Parts: sequence; C-alpha cells; structure tokens
Amino acid sequence: MKRLYDEKEAWSPEKRKAWQDRRLSRMVRLGYQKSPALRRMLDANKINPARIKTREDLEALPVTSREKLVEMEMRKPPYAGLENSTIAVDRIFTSPGPVYEPHLSENDFLWARAFFAAGIGSRDIALNAFSYHLVAAGLTFHNGLRKVGATVVPSGTSSSQIQVQLIRDLKVTAYVGTPSFLMSIIDQSKEMGYDFKKDFRVKKACFAAEPLLPSLRQRFEKEYGIRTFQMYGATEVGDVAYECPAKSGWHICEETIVEIVDPATGKNVAPGELGEVVVTRLNDLFFLLRFGTGDLSRLVTKKCSCGRTSFRLAGIAGRVGDAVKVRGLFIAPSQMKLLSAKFEGLPLQAVVSRKGHEDVLTLRIEKINSQVNTDSWKNNFKKIFKELCSVRIDVLEVVEKGGIKTDQKVIVDSRTW
Repeated sequence: MKRLYDEKEAWSPEKRKAWQDRRLSRMVRLGYQKSPALRRMLDANKINPARIKTREDLEALPVTSREKLVEMEMRKPPYAGLENSTIAVDRIFTSPGPVYEPHLSENDFLWARAFFAAGIGSRDIALNAFSYHLVAAGLTFHNGLRKVGATVVPSGTSSSQIQVQLIRDLKVTAYVGTPSFLMSIIDQSKEMGYDFKKDFRVKKACFAAEPLLPSLRQRFEKEYGIRTFQMYGATEVGDVAYECPAKSGWHICEETIVEIVDPATGKNVAPGELGEVVVTRLNDLFFLLRFGTGDLSRLVTKKCSCGRTSFRLAGIAGRVGDAVKVRGLFIAPSQMKLLSAKFEGLPLQAVVSRKGHEDVLTLRIEKINSQVNTDSWKNNFKKIFKELCSVRIDVLEVVEKGGIKTDQKVIVDSRTW
C-alpha cells in the first residue's frame, strides 16, 4: 500500500526548493509578459523579473492582502489584471468582497494530497458538505476526492436532516466539511433516533474553513470513532497545508511557496517564530504573488514520522488585521462600509462569538429612525447583508442612536480558541 501520494512528498528539502525556485522564476517571467498588474508592480519597485529566481527573492515584492486584492479587483474587474488572458479558463469562482478567481481544469492537484494523507481512497464514499454554489470549496474538494478514487456525495449545504439521510442510505464512510456542521449532523441524527457511532459508517473526517477545537476533536475521535484531519487553504490560492496521521503540524503543499513574515515589514521571520502566512501558488494562470492570508502561524522544520519531508505549519495562532472568518467565510471592513452606505450611513458593528461548537454573528445597528425597528426593515437588512457577505445574521441588535462609537472596531471577534 502506498504511504505517500507521489514522490514529491519524499523529496529532500534541497530538491523541493530547487524545483519550486525554477517554477517560481518561470511564473514571474511569464507573468511579466502576460499580466499588466504584475508588470506595473515590478516596474514600480524597479525589479527586473529575471531577478526573482528563488523564494528568498520574493521578499523584494510587497505582500498583497485580501483587502488589497478586493480593491484591485474593484478597480479593474474581474481579476485586477493579474490573469493570463491567453489561457482558457475552465471555471470562475467568487468569494465575498467580491474576489473573482479563475481556475484551470480539474487536472490540478488541489486537495488530493490532503485526502490521501487522511487515508481516503477508492473504498470510501465521501460526503462533501461544502457549497458548490459560486464559491470554490465544493468543486475543488470534489475533484480532490475523485483524484484519490473516492465516490463523492455532493450534498453541499443541505439541511442536517438531509445529510443524515444521505449518510444512512448511501453508507457514507468519510465526511468533508466544517467541524461545527458535522456536530450538527450528529446532533440531528440523535433527534431522529440514531446512534451515530453504531448506526453509521463514518470513520474519517477532513475539516476546513474553521478551527477544529481540541475538545471537539476529542469528542469526534473518542465518542464517535471518527479519525479527524485538518486542511488549510484560501480561496485565492487553493490548498496550502494538510494534516497527516502523525498530527504534528500541517504539511505544506508541494505546489505552494509559504513564507512566514513579519506583518509590519513583509520580511521572513526565523523558522519557529510566529508571523503571517504568506502564500504564492505556482501556476500559469493567476499571477498573485505573496498573498497575505492574514493568519498567524510558525514553521515546523523537523522531520515528520509519516515520511513526508515538507516543512509544516504549526496550526493557526490567530489573525492579522480586521477581516474575520465566520462559519468559513470572511467578513471584511470593506463589506461593512458598503453595507452602511446602502443604508444612509447607518452606524453598525459585527460581533462574532461562539456558542458551543458554532459561530454566532451579532449585528449591532443604531436606531437612526423609526423604520429601523420594524420587521420589514430588519428582514430587508438581513437579506442585503447576506447578499453582500454570504453569511446570515444570527442576532440583529438595535441600539439607541449614538450607541456605536466612531472609534470602535467595525468587526469584533470575541471568540477564544
């Protein structure tokens, strides 16, 4: 039985770096020819594309945050001039902001290594509970599952009751989704009279888009006999890292260059130090160099017992900046400002908290007029908020005029992990 997905996972660090450096150099040269935005950035920084030959040379370039990418795409939709217009695009995804993402065909290795490391293969029937609508998650996870031979049940964001029915009727053995949704499915199965561990066959779970709390992981593994694995990525750059059975960090994907940088300077920190995760995905279509994820982590460089030789991320320690992820989707200050403008400059504030294993989004708004407190106004506000941010409001709190101060943060994350 194969222990690794392919030979790249066992390459020496020197061989991997040489391969990635060659791909990076080629990507920058091609991007300079094909991407007006990359050409302007290099010229503005007086950088000859031939100068970028290794991952260390990337430090000469600025880090592009998600907020910056949103601004760039708003100025020049749909891709901010970062695309290679001579290559046929297979699919276009979007994420809140909006950010538009061109994707090549399913020949990409996206997520295949993660699922292989989790032990998912041709004997598995995998429930994919990520959305297939507009966003990248559903289809990219689907293709990764197919690459390791699994049969996929594309359940998407169907209700927990439907998910229970699918798991029961189709004899599902693996789950792909968020940990909070799997817990909701388990709770629903109990309400329907089932014993999840005894009556169902789910023995593997791959989680992404939100943290897996240690207490929740223990419940999945001890109470329900489910082996759990964490996957880490971003819609703008695809898969970034994944957990192996050794559970000693997240292996960095072969097609990505990950830097851990000082958020203030953009310079790499020493191995083992905490910094922002900055990702460059090696490809010929979308020339997004040094994408700042806003996540904080550190590199693990010692060898892993699983046989994979890539460096690893030591989980996510927190967030840089003000964008906050709620139920797997970001809410950014730029979206809040746009929402406020749509309602005559309405003062508002989003507060993200945690109840049990689920995120709770409370939207605080000021009662600037008598309409604000009516049911019809509130329903319209919630509808427009979901259209802009893709996340539903759990609690809409109306405060008196002046209750939200101008110097307060527009998004407050009160969760503790």
